[in-house]
Amino acid sequence: MALEISMEGIEARARDLGVDLTAVDLDAVALPAGEDFGIISDDEEILRDDDPMELEMGFANIVVVDNLPVVPPEKFDKLENVVRKIYSQIGVIKEGGLWMPVNPDTKKTYGYCFIEYNTPQEAELAREKTNGYKLDKSHIFAVNMFDDFDKYMKVPDEWMPAEIKPYTAGENLQKWLTDEKARDQFVIRAGTVTEVYWNDARQKMPELVFQKQYWTDSYIQWSPLGTYLATVHRQGSQVWGGDDKFERLMRFAHPQVKLIDFSPGEKFLVTYSSHEPNNPRDTHRVVLNIFDVRTGKVMRDFKGSADEFTASGNISVSGVSWPIFRWGGGKDDKYFARLGKNIISVYETETFSLLDKKSLKIENVVDFCWSPTDPIIALFVPELGGGNQPARVSLVQIPGKEELRQKNLFSVSDCKLYWQNSGEYLAVQVDRYTKTKKSTYTGFELFRIKERDIPIEVLELDNKNDKIIAFAWEPKGHRFAVIHGDGPKPDISFYTMRTANNINRVSKLTTLKSKQANALFWSPGGRFIVFAGLKGFNGQLEFYNVDELETMATGEHFMATDIMWDPTGRYLASAVTSVHEMENGFQIWSFSGKQLYKVSKDHFYQFLWRPRPPSLLTAEKEDDISKNLRRYSKKYEQEDQDAFNQLSEQERKRRKQLQEEWEGWVSKWKQLHEEERAYRMELRDGEASDEEEEYEAKEVEVEEIVDVNEEVVAFELDQE
Repeated sequence: MALEISMEGIEARARDLGVDLTAVDLDAVALPAGEDFGIISDDEEILRDDDPMELEMGFANIVVVDNLPVVPPEKFDKLENVVRKIYSQIGVIKEGGLWMPVNPDTKKTYGYCFIEYNTPQEAELAREKTNGYKLDKSHIFAVNMFDDFDKYMKVPDEWMPAEIKPYTAGENLQKWLTDEKARDQFVIRAGTVTEVYWNDARQKMPELVFQKQYWTDSYIQWSPLGTYLATVHRQGSQVWGGDDKFERLMRFAHPQVKLIDFSPGEKFLVTYSSHEPNNPRDTHRVVLNIFDVRTGKVMRDFKGSADEFTASGNISVSGVSWPIFRWGGGKDDKYFARLGKNIISVYETETFSLLDKKSLKIENVVDFCWSPTDPIIALFVPELGGGNQPARVSLVQIPGKEELRQKNLFSVSDCKLYWQNSGEYLAVQVDRYTKTKKSTYTGFELFRIKERDIPIEVLELDNKNDKIIAFAWEPKGHRFAVIHGDGPKPDISFYTMRTANNINRVSKLTTLKSKQANALFWSPGGRFIVFAGLKGFNGQLEFYNVDELETMATGEHFMATDIMWDPTGRYLASAVTSVHEMENGFQIWSFSGKQLYKVSKDHFYQFLWRPRPPSLLTAEKEDDISKNLRRYSKKYEQEDQDAFNQLSEQERKRRKQLQEEWEGWVSKWKQLHEEERAYRMELRDGEASDEEEEYEAKEVEVEEIVDVNEEVVAFELDQE
């Protein structure tokens, strides 16, 4: 924009320069076409007063709607009313802001229209909501921002073949899986430094792989299969991987990004940001982008107020729960969904549009979750009409949206859904009101997903009034554990979905009384579990073998805030993060409860094991290895013995080195002592004093007068 200068300013500047403007013929001055040098004329000021500029936002508040029906004049008003009705639900259309051009020759519409909103935000939302809107079978809206046409006009008319670049080998993103010692990696963040380590349990210490300062502005996150390490920055997110150097693989531009989430198969990355509104009465504005991880391309974006994205989740940010999108359909990343008001919107990733172009309408739905392995949604609807319409849990098959199973529930206070990680079972924890409505009790509805007609069993604890503190399924198994009770030391019960005779009926295995625990952590391989007493229990740990129903070991990590198994189930990490000012750091334990090593770190923020992809072995091959484990284990037993011998040799060398250092120190001081012998004899008038036996001990009495006056006084007193 040119600098605007008033006539008074020009005259003042002329006086400063000693220029007489009266001698200047201003009419003889010819300006270039269209140039005013920032001098505003009187008529321009009038025009500005009468018609203030409204185009500072450009055309960002205008959308172009294509693929409308081409209609004659008699149907013009009807079509205009239909379009206005659709788009006025999204925002306020300016007066005269809907323009549908007409062909002057045929008097019919061209099949598109322009809609002008009050704000660019409303226009963006209109594009988001109606692009792909199906008016009828022959007319599906194609909606674009008016400003985008400038971009489209720059596309060359003549097609040019893409430049074929020579092939260059990329980073080996799986190299860390080929470690000869079969170790696992973990990443920690302490202060401004982020470090990746090998967990070297044999050496009882971590081995540094990579270290970088200021690697992230916020936090770090592994992708679900461990291929990428993601960092979060003010400008967006980045993913790193490859060899031990962790090269940057891709950037994802998203200003002020706060949260990220990978799809289960690592194909897509969701980024989230929240922006404060200009009007304090409005809610935060949310921006979500879904990127293709390999190409960095934005596959779909979502924008709107925080109210539109409010749903149940894990992390609350500006009134929005995270993750907003929940991925389903196994590791294929075929579907994702989000919860809305009375709807569940399911999207498919082939076109990133709504499945069947419409959401799943479910009155008063409050929560849902996907099966970990199959495209099945479990959803919960609370009671309606003061209990006249019961609560229900439903299983819905995607993409057909067919209801597979439904269970009505009465007098329900709350409901929680727990999938077993193989998708075989679904546990529904149901809190019910008593008849007086003054208290609640808890039971479980257990769905057997893989069986015919999906049978449901009801489980109540021995004392159904016990408070449920924690619930956890055994990974790759058929058992689950429950912490229950009201006292300071609750009980822990184990149940199995299979009995000894392989009868599919839930039964209790055992109940452990009075345990200092409030959290359950199953090993990823099943069989072993850790009872953890976090927060008020000050980090009490108990390592338990569920096969043998016995405690293997107990331990304590004072003030522990986090417990994490490594992906193989061989080791467990306990950590104290910076929520506490003291004792920051982590400890590594064996699966059986032996503490292997401890690392202290000030300002300790994160500890994350690097995930592993699923095994490439078939179930039959894994069973064969389990049956013939003794034959396979000989190789590793020898390696363990070699490692033990190596440690023993290292310890022997360390002790020998310490002994040699001590003997060297003694020898040095003996030599110095000998060199100073003559000097010592000179100080003692030629007497040698190095040998103790040359000394002669003598007793010498020495009389000492303490105070003469005191003796005189004492004598006089005696005389009296």
